[in-house]
Amino acid sequence: MYSDTHFHFQNLTDDDAEKGAEILETMAADKPVLALDIGVRCDDLLSRQAHMADSIDNISNPEKRARAERMIRFSAGIWPDVDEIKDRENCMETLVEQIEDSTEDGERFAKKLCAIGECGIDHHWNPSNPDGRSEDDFDASVYEGERELFIMQLQLAKKMQLPVIVHSRDAFDDTFDCIKEVGYDCGIIHCYSYGINEAKKFIDRGWHLAFGGAVTYTKKSKMEEMEELLRYVPDDALLLETDSPYLAPVPLRGSVNTPLNIRYIYEFISAKRNITMQQLNRIVEKNCEKLFKL
Repeated sequence: MYSDTHFHFQNLTDDDAEKGAEILETMAADKPVLALDIGVRCDDLLSRQAHMADSIDNISNPEKRARAERMIRFSAGIWPDVDEIKDRENCMETLVEQIEDSTEDGERFAKKLCAIGECGIDHHWNPSNPDGRSEDDFDASVYEGERELFIMQLQLAKKMQLPVIVHSRDAFDDTFDCIKEVGYDCGIIHCYSYGINEAKKFIDRGWHLAFGGAVTYTKKSKMEEMEELLRYVPDDALLLETDSPYLAPVPLRGSVNTPLNIRYIYEFISAKRNITMQQLNRIVEKNCEKLFKL
């Protein structure tokens, strides 16, 4: 199954819906309970849905086309980009408008929005990366604005009674403080990157932890800690994801990731937890079904 995909089909050219259809058709053959297309910008929900519709409609096999339609779900949220942090009030208005438009009666994916996010706090400084995070950009106003934007989305999720997909990188304390301030504990700590102590604090509040391709290329000096963490997370708090097109797992590290690569993450984590891939698959399916009310 595919617990998450960032493989936004608007990244494909207009005449390349066949590529999206090929990926979706292969996914559908595995009969997953969920494939989640995650939002990162305030205005991307409707365009993502439009391109997803084109890709689904290009699946030639009627059974797999129907299965792809059933498995797809969407989230909508604002990743903590500096420009959107600074313009957070307007961005939140746009996000709500997109959600309202997408959930109107008669819309194709009207009942497919199942989460808010990805949203959160990111203090990983690497200006050379595509996200261009620089500590120099984070003066007091941007720092507080980032927290406020996250809190606003937690509050929206609480109002809509939807789970939250939380992006948290090098920012555990701020992330945890915002969650405690809102008092809403329902969702996923996406691409989990902290240790066991932090995991316990999230899990004790009811959060799920999601692991992606990065766990497969943990440094040798850190692998023992990673293995301990993967064994520590209780069954009912565990999720897997691809984060495609990023974080392709070993043996595909460095390539463009797709949801089809989730199998490598299942292989790696099931081995570390000393269970079969089928057992792990059922654990994740049950958690998805409960969390997203499938």
